[in-house]
Amino acid sequence: MKHLKTLLFATALFIGATSFTAAQSSIAHIDTQELIKAMPEYKAAQAEIEKLGKTYQQTIEGSIKELETKLKQYDAEAPSQTQEENQKRMQEVEEMKQSLGQYQQQAQQDLQKKEFDLLKPITEKAKSAIEKVATAQNIEYVLEAGGLIVAKGKDLMADVKAELGL
Repeated sequence: MKHLKTLLFATALFIGATSFTAAQSSIAHIDTQELIKAMPEYKAAQAEIEKLGKTYQQTIEGSIKELETKLKQYDAEAPSQTQEENQKRMQEVEEMKQSLGQYQQQAQQDLQKKEFDLLKPITEKAKSAIEKVATAQNIEYVLEAGGLIVAKGKDLMADVKAELGL
């Protein structure tokens, strides 16, 4: 009876140890940001976002110059204008400032939306490739490498890059 208990205990330890090592081997990690930055689609998306950002910036700078010119003109003409006319001009300048502020906010929102829209298919493609490689290698869990303190598991970067043709 004692022999049977020892045998069962040894069997349980063996099964536990093999299960533990199997679980360890089914965990991998990858730095998805590094992967995405290596993709040509990401570089194209960044270039498009940068171009759009410059367009917005030029429009904003043009509006600021226009506002400054108008302010200088109104300041120079203020002594020769009626108080009523000066108040109208001040109101016009305030409306221009508000309009410019709204345009800046809208431009920033548009840029964020454009960035999201351009990056979404890229991140989905990367995720799909990670899933494909993990499935092919019988890996159950893939962790984000950026948040790991110790990363002794398999790094999938090379395999996923190969899957993507990078």
